[in-house]
Amino acid sequence: MKIIILGAGEVGGNLAQNLTKEASDITVVDHDADRLRELQDRFDIRTIRGMGSHPDVLRQAGAEDADMLIAVTNSDEVNMVACQVAYSVFHTPTKIARIRSTTYLEYGIFRNEAMPVDFLVNPEQIVTHDICRLIDNPGALQVMDFADGQVQLVGIKAHYGGPLIDQELRYLRQHMPTVDTRVAAIFRKNRPIIPQGDTVIEAEDEVFFIAAAGDIQAVMSEMRRTERPNRRLIIAGGGHIGLGLARALEHRYGVRVIERSRQRCYELSESLDRAIVLAGDASDRELLLEENIEETDVFCAVTNDDEANIMSAMLAKSLGARKVIALINNPAYVDLIEGSNIDIAISPQQATLGSILTHIRRGDVVKVHSLRRGAAEAIEAIAHGDRRSSKVVGRKIEEIDLPPGANIGAIVRGRDVIIAHDDVVVEPDDHVILFLVDKSRISEVEKLFQAPFTFF
Repeated sequence: MKIIILGAGEVGGNLAQNLTKEASDITVVDHDADRLRELQDRFDIRTIRGMGSHPDVLRQAGAEDADMLIAVTNSDEVNMVACQVAYSVFHTPTKIARIRSTTYLEYGIFRNEAMPVDFLVNPEQIVTHDICRLIDNPGALQVMDFADGQVQLVGIKAHYGGPLIDQELRYLRQHMPTVDTRVAAIFRKNRPIIPQGDTVIEAEDEVFFIAAAGDIQAVMSEMRRTERPNRRLIIAGGGHIGLGLARALEHRYGVRVIERSRQRCYELSESLDRAIVLAGDASDRELLLEENIEETDVFCAVTNDDEANIMSAMLAKSLGARKVIALINNPAYVDLIEGSNIDIAISPQQATLGSILTHIRRGDVVKVHSLRRGAAEAIEAIAHGDRRSSKVVGRKIEEIDLPPGANIGAIVRGRDVIIAHDDVVVEPDDHVILFLVDKSRISEVEKLFQAPFTFF
């Protein structure tokens, strides 16, 4: 597959890094020569310096025979024009654009006769959705939806005192006879462990388990002490993400938004129904104490400034906030704060990456979630064909030739959620949810789910 990536920023660079592992033909276009040189030194990719929306630059990048254009520059307008040029001049089959402004999304302009973008990626919406799921599931480090929300894959840290700590996984069913679940992977001191029946969960393990959405809280209570539901939230930053979070949560939780710009405060107060908007600095100790930070269940720092998010989140934690979440754009900072007082660091680049990879995967892949900063991946793929034409249909899970480090967590058949056990047989049109701890094996998984020619 020949792919052109417009934009060598964090998202474009991250995307190039992930795709080069899968032996794709990658060209990155950007006007920043230093950034391109850095990417070329690190990865086996081709780079072109220039404006990504210009036809001559796209031609130089190989747009005439490219399979896909991914426009992830910092400008919505450049991304849209590049897709228009790719469609009109080069007839590029697939065009993906990162669009940040929600205004463009409200008027239905993205269609071939207007603005020909095949798939839209909005980082703010993705991050807002991710944070909402974390707030709705106290104790979770990551929550991923599959099959339209019927199934969830949840990552948690196992704590001392959990009923399953220091016990083998085979006893999971005895602890929860009415709930079916499967542990998809365990990370112990950042090293993956493929779960077996005799695998023992230890305190401080990062455990990823899969279950029907309605059973998630029951499973979490087995892995760690049950946390009380969240009630009071403080959101630091009233930008697109802060506003989106407040709108999504204000009718279910007590929400306060802290914003430095007084003009933006007026705009927020007009856009929100119940949330309280405060003008001030989220790293102001006195302001946090006045707002009873010690009684706050979740403090979310989502400004555009990484340093401000880190400092305000650490201050809020030191003053008694039960959990703090910080939005971090710089991946180097994510490594730096790991294990600090910040409970969860949200990376917009990683969140956006999964959404883009969904459209790149071969086979009938309908959902991709990138985990552990791109090291692992969770995939929802649809099985097609029959036992003769497919490598998965008509076979028991124990008979499927999965690569090392991959396992099937669940199958969704219509409205039924079937947790994957060895004797479960895959049927045509099943949605199969897989977990991969080694992304270098992704091509082997894709081949398993490639639809037979007769399907077309």
